[in-house]
Amino acid sequence: MSDSIGALSPQDDGLQPGFERPRERLASLGVAALSVEELLALVLRTGDRRRDARDVARDLVRGLDRDGLAGASAVELARIRGLGPAKAASVVAALELGRRIAVRPLERGALLRGPEDVHHHFASRLRERREERFAVVLLDGRHRVLGDETVSRGTLTASLVHPREVFRPAIRHAAAAVVLVHNHPSGDPSPSDEDRRVTRRLAAAGELIGIRVVDHVVIGARAFHSFRDAGELESASAGGE
Repeated sequence: MSDSIGALSPQDDGLQPGFERPRERLASLGVAALSVEELLALVLRTGDRRRDARDVARDLVRGLDRDGLAGASAVELARIRGLGPAKAASVVAALELGRRIAVRPLERGALLRGPEDVHHHFASRLRERREERFAVVLLDGRHRVLGDETVSRGTLTASLVHPREVFRPAIRHAAAAVVLVHNHPSGDPSPSDEDRRVTRRLAAAGELIGIRVVDHVVIGARAFHSFRDAGELESASAGGE
C-alpha cells in the first residue's frame, strides 16, 4: 500500500494548478498575510464544477462586501452560486467562532473600568445588526457588573426608549448605576440629536430615582462613542427635558 494514501493531491483543495494556494501561503507567510478571499477559500476547501474555491470566495466577498458577509445567515449564503447548505454552514460557523474568541464579556462581579470594556462586550453582538438595539449594563455601587439586558429594538426615539423600560431591570436587580448602550446600523458611532435627547431624558430620570447613568456608549462598525469621555453626560444630566 502506498505511503501517500490519505494525503491531499494538488487539486484536493479545489484550486487550479499553477497558482500558489492559500494553504501554501499560510505555511510560508503566516495567516496575517492571507486576504479575506484566501481565508474563505480555506474554509470552503472546494469550489464548484466550473470554479475553484478561491473564485467562489472572491464572488462571495464581492457580492456581499465584508459587512454583509459578517451578518449573513446560512440560509442567505446557501443561495449564492457555488455554495450550498454545507459550505454556507461552514462559513457562518467560522465567522461566529471568530466573534466568540474576540469578544471579552462583562462577567458578573467584574469591575467596569470604562467604555472600552462596554465596547468589547457588545461590539460583536451589536455592530452587525441591521436595526438599532438598546441595552443597559447594570452596576452596583462600586461599578461592578450585575448583568445586562436588551430593553428595546428599533429606531432610537424618546418614545421607544422609555425610562420605565430602561430602569425596570435596574430596580429589579437593585442596581446603583447603569450604562446605556445602543448601536448605529450605519456604522458611524457619532451621536445624533435624538441620541442626545434620549440621554438627557434618561439621565434626568435616573437622578430622580437614585440610579445614576454613568455613560452612554454608541457602538459603530469599527469604533464607539462614549458620552462620558466626550464630556457630554454631565451636561445631559443637568439639562434634562
